[in-house]
Amino acid sequence: MRNQILIVDDEASIRTSLKGVLQDEGYEVCSAQNGQEALEMIKHEPPDMVLLDIWMPGPDGIETLSKIKEIAPQVEVVMISGHGSIETAVRATKLGAYDFLEKPLSLDKTVLIVQHALDKRRLEQENIKLRHEMEKDYEIIGNSKIIRELKEQVELVAPSEGRALIYGENGTGKELIARNIHWLSHRKNGPFVAVNCAAIPDELIESELFGHEKGAFTGATNIRYGKFEQAHGGTLFLDEIGDMSPKTQSKVLRVIEEQVFERVGGSKKIEVDVRLIAASNKDLEQEIKASNFREDLFYRLHVVPFTAPPLRERREDIALLAEQFLKELCFRNGKKPMSLSKAALKAMVEHSWPGNVRELKNILERMVIMVPDQVIQLEHIPPSIAKPAKADPWSEETGSLKEAREQFEREFLLRKLKENNGNVAQTARQLQIERSHLHRKLKAYGISLKE
Repeated sequence: MRNQILIVDDEASIRTSLKGVLQDEGYEVCSAQNGQEALEMIKHEPPDMVLLDIWMPGPDGIETLSKIKEIAPQVEVVMISGHGSIETAVRATKLGAYDFLEKPLSLDKTVLIVQHALDKRRLEQENIKLRHEMEKDYEIIGNSKIIRELKEQVELVAPSEGRALIYGENGTGKELIARNIHWLSHRKNGPFVAVNCAAIPDELIESELFGHEKGAFTGATNIRYGKFEQAHGGTLFLDEIGDMSPKTQSKVLRVIEEQVFERVGGSKKIEVDVRLIAASNKDLEQEIKASNFREDLFYRLHVVPFTAPPLRERREDIALLAEQFLKELCFRNGKKPMSLSKAALKAMVEHSWPGNVRELKNILERMVIMVPDQVIQLEHIPPSIAKPAKADPWSEETGSLKEAREQFEREFLLRKLKENNGNVAQTARQLQIERSHLHRKLKAYGISLKE
């Protein structure tokens, strides 16, 4: 489809000459002799760009530009002026004009500016498309009660500037929650920068976060911009913040309080505007008691807490997740659509998934690559998932240490419930845990009070 250009000028000769030149360049061109006519045309079918004269009878170019940006903000506008002023140029730029052309027009310069304006529009459209595709890739999938409540919490918190702290086991989708908070906030057009604090050595974490000046240390041959600077105007996600050293914690606390920092080896104060979201698979309150985490930083981050639920606590979402993952993975690997047999799906639903959603996706990717058929059968699934769980936690057929621990915990909870005649509150007190936490445990292990 050819780019559409609208020429708006009260001089017929200008309209005619511009139209001829741009049509020769392969563009689809239409014209209007005043601002009102142009606005009616744009309401009916917005063009890709507008060449707009500033001085016209009726609504002048500045007024017309303002209304164009209200009707169709994505349209690029280049102003044409025979006797413009700096003040007029500033006003037009603030209203969103891309550039200026001075009369008498240079046709070569006109063609070049049109090309640049349309290139800018194309790149913006591609960025929007990529952003939508990324948002789809990071969609929170699930219809379980716990996921519906999580989505509602994200939608409620996202428009605010509140810092968030996300708890959850590895593979539960903590970054997914952070990205959704970002995309539903007013910072959505700003950057989202993620840092895995556990993956960066202590001696490099400060340079990674705050950047460094040239010559700050051996090997620092250039200025490096840290993650805080990269996230300016957007969101910084600090994953596994519980693994951050106390020294770095104190510097992060200062940035939160003052919104300023210095690069490693520098003295210049750098101001930043970032929304901070942190995540941890550790119990940070226990880390505070063990003197591994700063209490003041914890309360700065713990404005809005979230919990990414483990997959075993939302088994009803496994079928939906598997369907979505299979669709994506088949497309990426150039395979025909694949599905799970009833027996295979049942085994997956019953599996404890110690690696959570990440483990599920990895297993499905392996199946997409390795299974030649379009239906994944029970025999295609790894034995550790296909085998039914054993009642004896010490059975030789028990899989991983985590599975053995879960089996033991289930038997232990059953015994304690029996000792307390099925009284959940009394059992929770005896185990020194919250009643709600015990309820979640019972639900995760499929324990009813009738057992």
